[in-house]
Amino acid sequence: MNSAKRTFVRHRDLARDDNVLEVVRKGEGLTLGQWVEHFLTIYSTPPVRAEKTHAVNVRVAKILNVTFGPRKLGEITADEIEVFLRVRLRQRRRFKTSKGYRETGVVKPSTVHQEFRVLRRILNVAVRKRLLPSNPCCGVEFPVTVKGMFRPHYVPWSEQQRIESHAPAYLCNAIRIVTETGMRIYKELICMKRDQLDLTNAVVWISDSKTPSGEVEVPLTELALDAFRRQLAISGGGQYLFPSEAINRGHQKSIKTAWRATLRRANVPYFRIYDLRSTYAIRLSAGGVADEWVTQLLR
Repeated sequence: MNSAKRTFVRHRDLARDDNVLEVVRKGEGLTLGQWVEHFLTIYSTPPVRAEKTHAVNVRVAKILNVTFGPRKLGEITADEIEVFLRVRLRQRRRFKTSKGYRETGVVKPSTVHQEFRVLRRILNVAVRKRLLPSNPCCGVEFPVTVKGMFRPHYVPWSEQQRIESHAPAYLCNAIRIVTETGMRIYKELICMKRDQLDLTNAVVWISDSKTPSGEVEVPLTELALDAFRRQLAISGGGQYLFPSEAINRGHQKSIKTAWRATLRRANVPYFRIYDLRSTYAIRLSAGGVADEWVTQLLR
Protein backbone atom coordinates (compact mmCIF):
# COMPACT_ATOMS: atom_id res chain seq x y z
CA MET A 1 0.00 0.00 0.00
CA ASN A 2 1.54 3.32 -1.08
CA SER A 3 1.70 6.38 1.13
CA ALA A 4 -1.20 8.16 -0.61
CA LYS A 5 -3.44 5.14 -0.11
CA ARG A 6 -2.47 4.86 3.55
CA THR A 7 -3.24 8.55 4.03
CA PHE A 8 -6.73 8.13 2.62
CA VAL A 9 -7.35 5.07 4.79
CA ARG A 10 -6.40 7.01 7.92
CA HIS A 11 -8.47 9.94 6.70
CA ARG A 12 -11.49 7.65 6.21
CA ASP A 13 -11.12 6.16 9.69
CA LEU A 14 -11.01 9.60 11.29
CA ALA A 15 -14.00 10.68 9.22
CA ARG A 16 -15.96 7.65 10.45
CA ASP A 17 -15.28 8.73 14.03
CA ASP A 18 -16.36 12.31 13.26
CA ASN A 19 -19.48 11.20 11.38
CA VAL A 20 -18.37 12.80 8.10
CA LEU A 21 -17.54 9.62 6.21
CA GLU A 22 -20.00 10.42 3.44
CA VAL A 23 -18.24 13.73 2.75
CA VAL A 24 -14.83 12.05 2.65
CA ARG A 25 -16.03 9.38 0.20
CA LYS A 26 -17.43 12.13 -2.01
CA GLY A 27 -14.00 13.78 -2.04
CA GLU A 28 -12.27 10.56 -3.08
CA GLY A 29 -14.27 10.47 -6.31
CA LEU A 30 -14.09 14.19 -7.04
CA THR A 31 -11.85 15.45 -9.85
CA LEU A 32 -9.97 18.70 -9.65
CA GLY A 33 -11.97 20.09 -12.57
CA GLN A 34 -15.25 19.44 -10.75
CA TRP A 35 -13.96 20.98 -7.53
CA VAL A 36 -12.55 24.04 -9.33
CA GLU A 37 -15.94 24.64 -10.97
CA HIS A 38 -17.63 24.41 -7.55
CA PHE A 39 -14.97 26.67 -6.00
CA LEU A 40 -15.48 29.37 -8.64
CA THR A 41 -19.24 29.32 -8.12
CA ILE A 42 -19.35 29.28 -4.31
CA TYR A 43 -16.08 30.78 -3.06
CA SER A 44 -14.94 33.10 -5.84
CA THR A 45 -17.92 34.77 -7.50
CA PRO A 46 -18.60 38.38 -6.37
CA PRO A 47 -19.56 39.62 -3.83
CA VAL A 48 -17.67 36.85 -2.01
CA ARG A 49 -14.51 38.04 -3.78
CA ALA A 50 -13.69 41.17 -5.76
CA GLU A 51 -14.24 41.21 -9.53
CA LYS A 52 -10.50 41.28 -10.26
CA THR A 53 -9.83 38.38 -7.87
CA HIS A 54 -12.55 36.32 -9.53
CA ALA A 55 -11.15 37.15 -12.98
CA VAL A 56 -7.72 35.90 -11.89
CA ASN A 57 -9.25 32.72 -10.45
CA VAL A 58 -11.10 32.05 -13.71
CA ARG A 59 -7.93 32.56 -15.75
CA VAL A 60 -5.91 30.24 -13.53
CA ALA A 61 -8.69 27.65 -13.49
CA LYS A 62 -8.45 27.30 -17.29
CA ILE A 63 -4.71 26.62 -17.01
CA LEU A 64 -5.11 24.14 -14.15
CA ASN A 65 -7.85 22.20 -15.93
CA VAL A 66 -5.57 21.52 -18.88
CA THR A 67 -3.07 19.67 -16.66
CA PHE A 68 -5.03 18.48 -13.62
CA GLY A 69 -8.69 18.71 -14.69
CA PRO A 70 -9.44 14.95 -15.06
CA ARG A 71 -7.29 13.95 -12.06
CA LYS A 72 -8.82 12.99 -8.71
CA LEU A 73 -8.11 15.41 -5.87
CA GLY A 74 -6.25 12.80 -3.83
CA GLU A 75 -4.07 11.70 -6.76
CA ILE A 76 -2.31 15.05 -7.23
CA THR A 77 1.12 15.04 -5.60
CA ALA A 78 3.62 17.74 -4.70
CA ASP A 79 6.09 16.41 -7.29
CA GLU A 80 3.50 16.78 -10.06
CA ILE A 81 2.77 20.35 -9.00
CA GLU A 82 6.48 21.20 -9.09
CA VAL A 83 6.75 19.74 -12.61
CA PHE A 84 3.71 21.82 -13.63
CA LEU A 85 5.37 24.99 -12.28
CA ARG A 86 8.63 24.29 -14.11
CA VAL A 87 6.76 23.71 -17.38
CA ARG A 88 4.84 26.97 -16.92
CA LEU A 89 8.06 28.89 -16.32
CA ARG A 90 9.32 27.78 -19.76
CA GLN A 91 6.12 28.54 -21.63
CA ARG A 92 5.49 31.72 -23.62
CA ARG A 93 2.61 34.09 -23.17
CA ARG A 94 -0.14 33.72 -25.77
CA PHE A 95 -2.52 36.44 -26.95
CA LYS A 96 -5.55 35.95 -29.13
CA THR A 97 -5.69 38.28 -32.13
CA SER A 98 -7.86 38.54 -35.22
CA LYS A 99 -5.29 36.42 -37.06
CA GLY A 100 -5.04 33.73 -34.39
CA TYR A 101 -2.78 33.35 -31.38
CA ARG A 102 0.45 35.30 -31.01
CA GLU A 103 3.28 34.32 -28.68
CA THR A 104 5.48 36.86 -26.90
CA GLY A 105 8.02 36.53 -24.08
CA VAL A 106 8.30 33.82 -21.45
CA VAL A 107 5.71 33.81 -18.67
CA LYS A 108 6.91 35.86 -15.70
CA PRO A 109 7.75 34.05 -12.43
CA SER A 110 5.32 36.35 -10.59
CA THR A 111 2.50 35.15 -12.86
CA VAL A 112 3.34 31.49 -12.22
CA HIS A 113 3.58 32.17 -8.49
CA GLN A 114 0.13 33.73 -8.60
CA GLU A 115 -1.21 30.58 -10.28
CA PHE A 116 0.42 28.48 -7.57
CA ARG A 117 -1.22 30.60 -4.85
CA VAL A 118 -4.65 30.15 -6.46
CA LEU A 119 -4.13 26.37 -6.63
CA ARG A 120 -3.06 26.33 -2.99
CA ARG A 121 -6.15 28.31 -2.02
CA ILE A 122 -8.44 25.96 -3.95
CA LEU A 123 -6.97 22.89 -2.28
CA ASN A 124 -6.98 24.51 1.16
CA VAL A 125 -10.73 24.93 0.91
CA ALA A 126 -11.02 21.25 -0.09
CA VAL A 127 -9.03 20.28 3.02
CA ARG A 128 -11.31 22.36 5.26
CA LYS A 129 -14.35 20.69 3.71
CA ARG A 130 -12.86 17.24 4.49
CA LEU A 131 -12.68 16.39 0.80
CA LEU A 132 -8.89 16.05 0.93
CA PRO A 133 -6.65 14.71 3.73
CA SER A 134 -3.92 17.31 3.20
CA ASN A 135 -2.82 19.94 0.73
CA PRO A 136 0.00 18.71 -1.57
CA CYS A 137 1.04 22.34 -2.11
CA CYS A 138 2.52 22.29 1.41
CA GLY A 139 5.33 20.10 0.09
CA VAL A 140 6.03 22.21 -2.99
CA GLU A 141 9.12 24.37 -3.28
CA PHE A 142 8.75 27.10 -5.87
CA PRO A 143 11.41 26.56 -8.58
CA VAL A 144 12.72 30.15 -8.68
CA THR A 145 13.13 33.08 -6.37
CA VAL A 146 10.58 35.81 -7.00
CA LYS A 147 12.64 38.90 -6.26
CA GLY A 148 10.96 41.57 -4.22
CA MET A 149 7.50 40.12 -4.54
CA PHE A 150 6.76 40.12 -0.83
CA ARG A 151 9.01 43.01 0.17
CA PRO A 152 6.85 46.12 0.17
CA HIS A 153 8.71 49.39 -0.18
CA TYR A 154 8.71 51.61 2.90
CA VAL A 155 8.54 55.32 2.06
CA PRO A 156 10.49 57.58 4.47
CA TRP A 157 9.03 61.03 5.08
CA SER A 158 11.86 62.71 3.14
CA GLU A 159 11.23 60.46 0.12
CA GLN A 160 7.49 61.06 0.33
CA GLN A 161 8.05 64.82 0.26
CA ARG A 162 10.31 64.45 -2.79
CA ILE A 163 7.70 62.37 -4.60
CA GLU A 164 4.92 64.81 -3.74
CA SER A 165 6.99 67.75 -5.00
CA HIS A 166 7.12 66.15 -8.48
CA ALA A 167 3.54 64.84 -8.53
CA PRO A 168 0.43 66.46 -10.06
CA ALA A 169 -1.81 68.10 -7.48
CA TYR A 170 -4.40 65.29 -7.39
CA LEU A 171 -1.72 62.59 -7.07
CA CYS A 172 0.03 64.54 -4.32
CA ASN A 173 -3.25 64.63 -2.39
CA ALA A 174 -3.83 60.91 -2.97
CA ILE A 175 -0.35 60.02 -1.69
CA ARG A 176 -0.86 62.06 1.47
CA ILE A 177 -4.32 60.56 2.13
CA VAL A 178 -3.20 56.93 1.65
CA THR A 179 -0.14 57.27 3.92
CA GLU A 180 -2.28 58.95 6.59
CA THR A 181 -5.40 56.72 6.45
CA GLY A 182 -4.36 53.43 4.81
CA MET A 183 -7.22 53.65 2.30
CA ARG A 184 -7.10 51.47 -0.81
CA ILE A 185 -6.11 53.66 -3.72
CA TYR A 186 -8.49 52.19 -6.33
CA LYS A 187 -11.27 50.51 -4.41
CA GLU A 188 -11.84 53.25 -1.83
CA LEU A 189 -10.10 56.54 -2.65
CA ILE A 190 -10.25 57.61 -6.29
CA CYS A 191 -13.85 56.38 -6.61
CA MET A 192 -14.91 58.39 -3.53
CA LYS A 193 -17.86 60.78 -3.72
CA ARG A 194 -18.23 64.13 -1.99
CA ASP A 195 -21.05 62.95 0.29
CA GLN A 196 -18.72 60.36 1.86
CA LEU A 197 -16.56 63.14 3.32
CA ASP A 198 -17.40 64.97 6.55
CA LEU A 199 -14.89 67.78 7.07
CA THR A 200 -16.66 69.07 10.18
CA ASN A 201 -16.17 65.84 12.12
CA ALA A 202 -12.93 64.89 10.28
CA VAL A 203 -14.19 61.48 9.11
CA VAL A 204 -14.79 59.73 5.81
CA TRP A 205 -17.28 56.92 5.16
CA ILE A 206 -16.25 53.81 3.24
CA SER A 207 -19.30 51.88 2.03
CA ASP A 208 -17.52 48.85 0.54
CA SER A 209 -15.01 47.81 3.19
CA LYS A 210 -13.94 44.33 4.33
CA THR A 211 -15.48 44.76 7.78
CA PRO A 212 -18.38 42.46 8.78
CA SER A 213 -20.90 45.29 8.30
CA GLY A 214 -19.43 46.37 4.98
CA GLU A 215 -19.16 49.99 6.13
CA VAL A 216 -16.49 51.78 8.11
CA GLU A 217 -15.87 55.29 9.43
CA VAL A 218 -12.26 56.38 8.91
CA PRO A 219 -10.98 59.20 11.16
CA LEU A 220 -8.75 61.77 9.48
CA THR A 221 -5.53 63.29 10.74
CA GLU A 222 -4.75 66.96 10.17
CA LEU A 223 -2.53 66.07 7.22
CA ALA A 224 -5.24 63.91 5.62
CA LEU A 225 -7.89 66.55 6.30
CA ASP A 226 -5.75 69.21 4.63
CA ALA A 227 -5.21 66.92 1.61
CA PHE A 228 -8.97 66.38 1.27
CA ARG A 229 -9.58 70.13 1.41
CA ARG A 230 -7.04 70.71 -1.37
CA GLN A 231 -8.62 67.96 -3.46
CA LEU A 232 -12.09 69.44 -2.99
CA ALA A 233 -10.78 72.75 -4.28
CA ILE A 234 -9.54 71.25 -7.56
CA SER A 235 -12.18 68.56 -8.14
CA GLY A 236 -14.77 70.86 -9.72
CA GLY A 237 -18.49 70.68 -9.12
CA GLY A 238 -19.07 66.98 -9.81
CA GLN A 239 -19.93 64.26 -7.32
CA TYR A 240 -16.49 62.57 -7.42
CA LEU A 241 -13.41 63.77 -5.55
CA PHE A 242 -11.11 62.45 -8.28
CA PRO A 243 -13.08 63.08 -11.48
CA SER A 244 -11.96 61.83 -14.85
CA GLU A 245 -10.55 64.40 -17.25
CA ALA A 246 -12.95 63.18 -19.94
CA ILE A 247 -16.43 64.68 -19.89
CA ASN A 248 -19.14 62.52 -18.27
CA ARG A 249 -16.74 59.67 -17.58
CA GLY A 250 -17.15 59.49 -13.79
CA HIS A 251 -14.05 59.11 -11.66
CA GLN A 252 -10.48 58.29 -12.67
CA LYS A 253 -9.91 54.60 -13.34
CA SER A 254 -6.11 54.39 -13.18
CA ILE A 255 -3.19 56.57 -12.09
CA LYS A 256 -0.39 54.15 -12.97
CA THR A 257 0.98 56.31 -15.77
CA ALA A 258 1.10 59.44 -13.61
CA TRP A 259 2.63 57.45 -10.74
CA ARG A 260 5.39 56.01 -12.90
CA ALA A 261 6.18 59.41 -14.42
CA THR A 262 6.26 61.03 -10.98
CA LEU A 263 8.75 58.50 -9.62
CA ARG A 264 10.92 59.01 -12.69
CA ARG A 265 10.95 62.79 -12.24
CA ALA A 266 11.68 62.41 -8.51
CA ASN A 267 14.56 60.03 -9.31
CA VAL A 268 13.03 57.32 -7.11
CA PRO A 269 13.23 53.64 -8.18
CA TYR A 270 9.82 52.35 -9.19
CA PHE A 271 7.64 50.67 -6.56
CA ARG A 272 3.93 49.87 -6.46
CA ILE A 273 1.63 52.66 -5.35
CA TYR A 274 -0.12 49.99 -3.25
CA ASP A 275 2.99 49.97 -1.02
CA LEU A 276 1.86 53.32 0.39
CA ARG A 277 -0.58 51.33 2.55
CA SER A 278 2.36 49.32 3.87
CA THR A 279 4.04 52.60 4.78
CA TYR A 280 0.93 53.56 6.75
CA ALA A 281 1.01 50.23 8.61
CA ILE A 282 4.75 50.48 9.38
CA ARG A 283 4.35 54.00 10.74
CA LEU A 284 1.55 52.85 13.03
CA SER A 285 3.67 49.96 14.32
CA ALA A 286 6.64 52.28 14.85
CA GLY A 287 4.35 54.56 16.87
CA GLY A 288 3.53 51.74 19.28
CA VAL A 289 0.20 50.53 17.88
CA ALA A 290 -0.27 46.77 18.41
CA ASP A 291 -0.08 44.61 15.28
CA GLU A 292 -3.62 43.26 15.72
CA TRP A 293 -4.95 46.83 15.77
CA VAL A 294 -2.95 47.68 12.67
CA THR A 295 -4.51 44.70 10.90
CA GLN A 296 -8.00 45.79 11.92
CA LEU A 297 -7.37 49.36 10.76
CA LEU A 298 -6.21 48.13 7.35
CA ARG A 299 -9.35 46.05 6.99
